Amino acid sequence: MMAPERPMGAGAFPKPVESPAPDKPDSAELYAALDLGTNSCRMLIAQPKGSQFHVVDSFSKSVQLGAGLEKSGRLSRASMGRTVAALKVCQQKIQRHNVKRMRLVATEACRRALNSREFIRQVQREAGLTLEIIQPEEEARLAVISCAPLVSTKTEQLLVVDIGGGSTELVWIDLSSVPGPERPKAIMRLHAGFHQLDSPFPAAKVVDWISVPLGVATLRDQFSDVDDDAARYALMSWFFEENLAEFAPYKDEQTREGFQIVGTSGTVTTVAASHLGLRRYDRTKVDGLRMTSDQIETVINRYLELGPVGRRRDPRIGQDRQALIMSGAAILQALLRCWPTDRLSVADRGLREGLLYAQMTADGVLEEGPY
Repeated sequence: MMAPERPMGAGAFPKPVESPAPDKPDSAELYAALDLGTNSCRMLIAQPKGSQFHVVDSFSKSVQLGAGLEKSGRLSRASMGRTVAALKVCQQKIQRHNVKRMRLVATEACRRALNSREFIRQVQREAGLTLEIIQPEEEARLAVISCAPLVSTKTEQLLVVDIGGGSTELVWIDLSSVPGPERPKAIMRLHAGFHQLDSPFPAAKVVDWISVPLGVATLRDQFSDVDDDAARYALMSWFFEENLAEFAPYKDEQTREGFQIVGTSGTVTTVAASHLGLRRYDRTKVDGLRMTSDQIETVINRYLELGPVGRRRDPRIGQDRQALIMSGAAILQALLRCWPTDRLSVADRGLREGLLYAQMTADGVLEEGPY
């Protein structure tokens, strides 16, 4: 997302504050993207601006839609109620801005729940929104294109990892046949599908992708009976790694040179905020930050030393995320055991941004540019 353009004649060092609200955007230009996951409900309303977009309104709430799903196989009445209440707020925002173009998607919790059809009907009836349950491949594709702006022109092998509440998507992309400056754009072009046979451009080649049905909430729930904090963490990490065995590049040695992991999720951004020692979360400092495997390991060890009580008190983790940060860290550590890197790029972006890019690219309203 682009920063507002600097006005002519501004001082050499403008104060780092948000610019005053721009003129009310034309509702015909607006797009909405909503991502309903196992844990969170998030929405963005944005307008295209150059090769990026400008966010006009947003919404994010932890609704824990998947609470209890692991045991019962169903979405509970309470979690559906919480989620519908959040979706009503989203619907009010969509109406207020008079947005006509939108994609509202649901992921793993709705893919797995036996009563998800019933829930989708309830959302339509009570919140007036039509949710679409997307398949893992599309979820993986949207995560990949949202991260395109963070791909280095030096990257030859790219691993994009999206750690969700109910599932984790991994996509391995070979960029070696794409000229350096074209690499971020080649990633954007994957919005049309992972396997493009007749592209006139040098293409990003998807070597393999996998959707592991373990995210921060589902992995935590599977090991909730283990009392010891460190033992639970170790078991979660090894169990996740076992679930990667089918992923093709799993056993290949990667040289750290020319290899980049982009991680998108609350886990990765929380680890980044801890690494930076932020007292208050700041997206501009976190999105695009590069971390080494060793720096991430240091943060995770600190979380283990803090224990559950200390993590709850840590302002960078907080009440909501404390229960999920160790399962997320276990996933992250499993990945870094398989593919250590000096370049893990932290992405504070994900499905919503991917949905916006895909809609805007399909409509041809984004300018060609260095995404």
